[in-house]
Amino acid sequence: MAWNLNAQAVHDHNHTYFPAEDSLVRVKLENWQDLKFGLLMHWGAYSQWGIVESWSLCPEDYGWCARRSGANPGDYHAYKKEYENLITTFNPVEFDPGKWATAAADAGMKYVVFTTKHHDGFCMFDTKQTDYKVTGKDSPFRSNERANIAREIFDAFRAEGMWAGAYFSKPDWHSEYYWDPYFPPQDRNVNYDPEAYPERWEKFVQFTHKQIMELMTDYGKIDILWLDGGWVAKQDKAKIRNFYQSFPENSSGGFLKSRMVNQDIRMDELAQKAREKQPGLIVVDRAVPGKNQNYLTPENRVPEVALPFPWESCIIAGGGWSWVPDAKYKSGREAIHMLVDIVAKGGNLLLNIAPGPDGKWHDEAYELLREIGEWMEVNGEAIYSTRALAPYKDGKVCLTRKQDGTVYAIYLPDENETTPPSKVWLNSIQAKKGSVIELLGYGSVKWEKTGNGMLIHVPEKAIASPPCKEAWAFKIDTE
Repeated sequence: MAWNLNAQAVHDHNHTYFPAEDSLVRVKLENWQDLKFGLLMHWGAYSQWGIVESWSLCPEDYGWCARRSGANPGDYHAYKKEYENLITTFNPVEFDPGKWATAAADAGMKYVVFTTKHHDGFCMFDTKQTDYKVTGKDSPFRSNERANIAREIFDAFRAEGMWAGAYFSKPDWHSEYYWDPYFPPQDRNVNYDPEAYPERWEKFVQFTHKQIMELMTDYGKIDILWLDGGWVAKQDKAKIRNFYQSFPENSSGGFLKSRMVNQDIRMDELAQKAREKQPGLIVVDRAVPGKNQNYLTPENRVPEVALPFPWESCIIAGGGWSWVPDAKYKSGREAIHMLVDIVAKGGNLLLNIAPGPDGKWHDEAYELLREIGEWMEVNGEAIYSTRALAPYKDGKVCLTRKQDGTVYAIYLPDENETTPPSKVWLNSIQAKKGSVIELLGYGSVKWEKTGNGMLIHVPEKAIASPPCKEAWAFKIDTE
């Protein structure tokens, strides 16, 4: 689906999208939409406990924030000290980014987004702004030749021809300029009023800008700046006032699980400076509507309909966002069908795999990528450089299209189907008279017109010996 890049904003029932103003960014976004499939990796010292990343430090009453590890989970301050002391034992000596990059490339992935810093503030790059980092004096991994983990990952994945994306958390729960030690943290937000303490807030703004500019300057070509923590944003005072007025004290039970706080880190200025170092940089200021959210990122879900703007579903491959010891991974069929569904709706899939405390992936992660790669080897042309085509899905068939008009019909079998059906009906499209229809990985197949649609006949040989597993794609020259 095309959208008007000159429009002021594009709306759907859930989102507002503001097209990029920079022509280089618009071109890069178009190229990014051709990539379709990327890798997300959450990794930090927290992997030693096999817990959700960062969130147990956050004093909010949600399940994912529960403190279930360490010696003192019932004492918040003791727990936080023990959590932050994980820097002294984080020593992933089996870290081999080249192995990851090869597996990702073989699976058909075209870009990587790596967590350079999550909300806990632990830096997986050699920042000069804090010693709470994998190369810090308290880290046993600091003397390893691969200690600057982010650089090693970006270099390894670029060597495989993949784009590099830097995940960076805007909030920093370790920084004294975000969670001031004088005040107890209340929730995920800054624990003081930035307007009451402007000098302290300015120190945090400068700290954030300096860290991001280090990533933009010292880590080679960066294609995507993927910013998390959408609550760190400039907020309208009237909206904040209305927010609180909409929660009368009695109806909230005296406890609000989230607050709106004006946390202006001057994103326009930051994006401009970053692009001076990285021209055309895609900036993803997640969940903050405006010109600095160059594409949208529905999390752990696939939209029900096609969206009229650039978007990417970030999805867990197995376990959680961060490493857990006994992670159960998606099957190859489940992941392939999800990828096809997302691409047919005009999106990209960013699949998360979490490294463990020793620097290794689960064996099941490699097996999943191998299965996806075998399918992509046969059917990749139906995925890459395609766009959505209404009605996006026709029964069990998802549709994609190339800019030259070529259409791909990808049949997604039910769970008990292991071979292609003998007949595939399409009610929404029709090939040109005399066209050759191709089953990818097999060759030409017969077809006939049926009213406004068409019927594809699958040869017995292709049914007996399918060109691939999990889904089958037909290449069609349409009218």
